[in-house]
Amino acid sequence: MNEADALELLRAAIWTIIMGSGPAVAAAMCVGLIIALLQALTQVQEATLTFVPKIIAIFIALAVGAPFIGGQIQTFTEQVYSRIEKGYEK
Repeated sequence: MNEADALELLRAAIWTIIMGSGPAVAAAMCVGLIIALLQALTQVQEATLTFVPKIIAIFIALAVGAPFIGGQIQTFTEQVYSRIEKGYEK
């Protein structure tokens, strides 16, 4: 295993993390933006108001996106095991 193989594996791992966390982060961002707009419009500045809707949105996004996230992790795992099985180029 040389540096190029290690960097490729690291790149694939980081990309898998980004793709796997994407649905939850996007849901939290959208709900946070909507709550922030509502707070600005109504001038209700309660800090705890954003937590419950964000948590609910994240759970829903994870439940809906679970097959996608699992597929991303499975693809990455298969790539890693394939490289282990075939060996790295020397």
